[in-house]
Amino acid sequence: MKEKALVYSENEFGKIDGKVANGLVRYSERYEIVGVIDSTKVGLDAGECLDGIKKGIPIFSSIDDALEKLNYIPKYFIYGIAPLSPFLDKEQRQIIITAMEKGMDIVNGLPEFFTDDKEFMQKASECNVKIFDFRKPPKRKDLHLFSGQIFENKTPVIVVTGTDCATGKMTTARILVESLKKENINAVFIATGQAGLLQGAKYGMALDVLTSGFTTGEVEKAIIDAVNTDHPDIIIVEGQGGLSHPAFNSSSAIIKGSNADAIIIQHPPKRKIRCDFPTIPMPTLESEIKLNEMFSKSKVIAITLNDEDMTDTELRSTIAEYEDKYKIPVTNVLKYGCDNIIKKIGEVFPKILK
Repeated sequence: MKEKALVYSENEFGKIDGKVANGLVRYSERYEIVGVIDSTKVGLDAGECLDGIKKGIPIFSSIDDALEKLNYIPKYFIYGIAPLSPFLDKEQRQIIITAMEKGMDIVNGLPEFFTDDKEFMQKASECNVKIFDFRKPPKRKDLHLFSGQIFENKTPVIVVTGTDCATGKMTTARILVESLKKENINAVFIATGQAGLLQGAKYGMALDVLTSGFTTGEVEKAIIDAVNTDHPDIIIVEGQGGLSHPAFNSSSAIIKGSNADAIIIQHPPKRKIRCDFPTIPMPTLESEIKLNEMFSKSKVIAITLNDEDMTDTELRSTIAEYEDKYKIPVTNVLKYGCDNIIKKIGEVFPKILK
């Protein structure tokens, strides 16, 4: 059974830096999300606020407000913000301490590891609660170097990459996997970041906290483990950042470590500058497609769009424009699903169709 969890996303829910909370509200195999904390959206339904679909998940103003209205203490308190700076300020530290004092176990997706924090660990001991750092990597001896086994893999691998970070790659990958399963296609999701792991992904690791020598090896290992254990028809790998992004290098490791057979690119057409980097302009979609195809030696088989700052009319118009220009399926999976992508996957990999 899923354990109940309260997610903290003050001033960020529904925004780029609230992507962990956003993802958990949309989907979670691991937790039952019973509320979100964001005083700027208090009283709203989290699902309706996010996607216009009621989920029965209320948004509260504070921990005290949540516990009073829920009338019970959830088992977990999840820190659901993913800012560029991983370090908590004084106010945020106090919120974590308050959650422990209320009796909740702490789930942390930041690369600032709470289990290395003496004050947090002392407080956890005093309150008889636990702290879980989902991005904390295994010990060096338990990590894996690239071995080349991936070149023997016969199961098709698709990487969902993007033109920037925080474009919705994980959400698209997850929805695609669930849609494939509904078509009786045995699809497996490989997580490469904290949000996918927090949702309950069976395979994968947060790559951005690893030293570069192990990133391709861990991607390869996750895929080989999935193939040997679940014998999937197809594997969908979550991308990170963007291949051309100067601040992140996980994308190259994901493409090389997975030996990607095909690429899907997620793109926010209205975004003008890189997320969290106001002096760095966005690349063009065309340049990113060319870069990914050159680097991976595979084809981009579909484009998925993030509709931030777009009206529905603009979104539909852009989908039609891109389909005409690139001659491949284009969609927004949250609004229009991914039937056209699944059809394309069947054309590219006909053996997966049963």
